[in-house]
Amino acid sequence: MTKISPNQKCPCHSNTKYKKCCAKYHKGAVAPNAYTLMRSRYSAYALSNSAYIIKTTHSLNSDYTTDIASWSSSIEEFSSSSFESLEILEWVDGEVEAFVSFRATISGEIMEERSRFLRVHGRWLYVDGVFRYNIKTTK
Repeated sequence: MTKISPNQKCPCHSNTKYKKCCAKYHKGAVAPNAYTLMRSRYSAYALSNSAYIIKTTHSLNSDYTTDIASWSSSIEEFSSSSFESLEILEWVDGEVEAFVSFRATISGEIMEERSRFLRVHGRWLYVDGVFRYNIKTTK
């Protein structure tokens, strides 16, 4: 995991210090909603925090595996990218299911996704996402 000063701006681009934003979720606090989980997962990817990504992924996700070492390695490889921006476009909350649409710029490429989350035993988990359009270069 990449170290970050608690006083640095949060990698989720909230313009808030990390210690007042995503750090508490990375340390074990339960995200109160899918919106917060989405931002904290983006930060976790930016910080190569594979343990948090794995912990917040639903078993129905296509990447889910019990081979934690391999999964963690795959996450860390993706996390070597440059996480440049995150914009939440829409958030639809529900009791058990929620959706968060976002646009992210990662290593100069834009991706837009509508992510689906399920609440299981009081915790929101990322299930899957649908790309609204393919990744395209910003360069």
